Amino acid sequence: MAQESRSTIRTCADLLLEFKNLNYKCNSSKLNFTGVDDEKDIYNITAPFESDGKYYIAGRVERRDSEDSDVVFFEFCGEDSGKDPESLPGGGGSTWKADGETPVLKVQDPFVAKIGGELVVGGVEVFRSEDKPGELNYRTVFWRGTSLKDLRRFAVGPDGMKDIRLCGLSDGRILVMTRPQGAVGGRGKIGYLLLDSLEQLNAAGIEQARILEEQFVPEEWGGCNELHRLADGRIGVLSHIARFDEKGDRHYYATCFCFDYRTGRYSPMKMTAVRANFADSPAKRPDLEDVIFSGGLVRMGNGRARLYCGVSDAAGHVLEIEDPFLSYEEAVCSGQD
Repeated sequence: MAQESRSTIRTCADLLLEFKNLNYKCNSSKLNFTGVDDEKDIYNITAPFESDGKYYIAGRVERRDSEDSDVVFFEFCGEDSGKDPESLPGGGGSTWKADGETPVLKVQDPFVAKIGGELVVGGVEVFRSEDKPGELNYRTVFWRGTSLKDLRRFAVGPDGMKDIRLCGLSDGRILVMTRPQGAVGGRGKIGYLLLDSLEQLNAAGIEQARILEEQFVPEEWGGCNELHRLADGRIGVLSHIARFDEKGDRHYYATCFCFDYRTGRYSPMKMTAVRANFADSPAKRPDLEDVIFSGGLVRMGNGRARLYCGVSDAAGHVLEIEDPFLSYEEAVCSGQD
């Protein structure tokens, strides 16, 4: 798992060749969300998480012909409400209802983490550019609180940066993974930094992140979606890789890799899912048909995992797969890493 070697680089084509389940529709289902305008789509969802004894999924909500988005928190409901949805068959039933007692956030692409007993929620805020009148810019913003009902905004990332993710570490520090573009990151690379507390999270510090240079070819890009602490202390990174084709259509794939924040070393990416693995559903636009955006993963403890994804920028699905992080833990136990 050497950072110094170009062997860590995998292109989209490499990963597709290695992926065993390319054309196999696994146990996949489209989730049912209620309580919002029927003409709006819910996609780029998080995995289920708990707040105040209830289970929620956060989802990006917008009309098919617009990118004017809200993030809404949907509560697991039905006969099994109050139970952990991951303990139930099929990803915990089909119905998630908008909770009117939780805030609606004016952002895109939500993510959630538990840090030091607090809930940290983030998303991508779109705003009018001050440097280029008439154009839009974006940045990642963060809220924190003991529950969804007392969230307060506390940090903002650099302008023009998405896919910033956080993970609380066993020593009390916080791993931050970033995605710079432009002079530092090209079309989009992954970086990392370590913080002592959430109070240190700010745009200036994020811009100083160390880049994982040997991960993408210049024509492709990717980012982090969710971070998981593994049994040996390393971090399992739920991620994505993407490219344009010759027509300008986008292709996004769900991937993962293993990262050791203590040494800065990381494994090559491996593919976890492609669009063909998911149930049929409409796309926002024709150029987004082959797009999945993994929002979260729940490890089931039985060698299986549930992957929650936005699909074709128009729906939220759950897919049961082999636990993609188990092989990293097993390699350490067997002395192969």
